[in-house]
Amino acid sequence: MNVKSQLSTLKAYTPGKTTDEVKREYQLDKIVKLASNENPYSCSPNVLKAISQTDTLAIYPDGAAVKLKEAVAEHLEIDQAKLIFSSGLDELIQIISRAVLIPESNTVMASETFSQYRHHAIIEGAEVREIPLREGVHDLDKMAAVIDENTKLVWICNPNNPTGTYVPKQELIDFLDKVPNDVLVVVDEAYYEYVTINDYPQTIPLLDEYENLLVMRTFSKAYGLAGIRVGYGVANPALINKLDVVRLPFNTSTLAQTAAIAALEDPEFIEECVIINTNELQKYYQFFDQQKISYYPSQTNFIFLRLNESSIENMFQQLLEKGWIVRKFPNGIRITVGTEQENEELLNVLKEVIPKI
Repeated sequence: MNVKSQLSTLKAYTPGKTTDEVKREYQLDKIVKLASNENPYSCSPNVLKAISQTDTLAIYPDGAAVKLKEAVAEHLEIDQAKLIFSSGLDELIQIISRAVLIPESNTVMASETFSQYRHHAIIEGAEVREIPLREGVHDLDKMAAVIDENTKLVWICNPNNPTGTYVPKQELIDFLDKVPNDVLVVVDEAYYEYVTINDYPQTIPLLDEYENLLVMRTFSKAYGLAGIRVGYGVANPALINKLDVVRLPFNTSTLAQTAAIAALEDPEFIEECVIINTNELQKYYQFFDQQKISYYPSQTNFIFLRLNESSIENMFQQLLEKGWIVRKFPNGIRITVGTEQENEELLNVLKEVIPKI
């Protein structure tokens, strides 16, 4: 079959090992997965109640997501016309890439960031311009320097996945001031709800000043709805209208829309999860400081350990054999912050593992 030649240079997204796979492979009774940044406390009880009462599954979902749009618009205090919904942010990345990129164009991003930005750019035949992070943070000055007349799209993951670092407010504004008006800047805020730092940019108000800005958020992380797939983008209505042409007609399911609305009605659940996450991160910081393991301070629900190549593989494998699934990268290991009990148990395991790496 004749398909795009660039597909031969890519691989399908490969998630980490499942708990069942690890159980079978290492003959373990208990597995703890801290690899995918899911909320260890699941979702609000409101969500489970709402979806259990849903009895319209034989009917196509509302393609316009009217009720969800009303709920999110009220939550953000914005015009509904500024919203587009997607099956998780993965689909929105695909929608944006398909709508904006062409073979003659290029896109700018960090070299150590969410892999799907690059993946979809290559599928669309665009040139990818990757700029290394500076101490784990987007180097916006160098990213601005490589923008030219063929640049169509810039990606900023803030806080960044996999490092957990963030771009401060003034740095982002200075960057936006440098970017030509016809270049779309997408700020991926998948971990927005976990941020506690004071100088993190509040991007929604910036949309009125920068019409080339699009903000992405999701219900997959803090809201605990990763398994039900619903994310959204916020941008000026003219851009949203164009992106809606690319969006599939029924891309967010009835259950997804129902769950997201119910999740928004329980802000106390999010507040509690964020407090626990922040406290647990401090325990990780204290432990890794004592162990002299380098890491990036995080504004997310994960922590990234900066390790050399041999230590990465060694730590990953030892943890795996003991029933702990984490995520490895070429320059380190990412550990999702689990429950208080899971974190305590993992730190005890790491006391055994670290001397051997």
